[in-house]
Amino acid sequence: MNNVITREKLEKYFRITREALEKLEIVVDERSHLYIVAKDFLTMARSYFQDAEYYFKRGDYVTAFAALNYAHGFIDAGVRLGVFKGDDNRLFAFG
Repeated sequence: MNNVITREKLEKYFRITREALEKLEIVVDERSHLYIVAKDFLTMARSYFQDAEYYFKRGDYVTAFAALNYAHGFIDAGVRLGVFKGDDNRLFAFG
């Protein structure tokens, strides 16, 4: 049955998203408007990751899982847009 958000499943996605955040690299010039976009995407990804940790510690696995998905969505969107380097298919959907 794959309709339950377990602690193990959450821990797996925390590891993946944490590693993606650690390896994430902005690849656009600081003078570019896209640099602002990259910084904003990174801020959003980190914020949602922190939210996920907050909810996880309180035992709210559903909200934690949702926040993790938002965090990774910003990461993958940045890779797809070309503002982040993400060449590891384990961590990035478009790597």
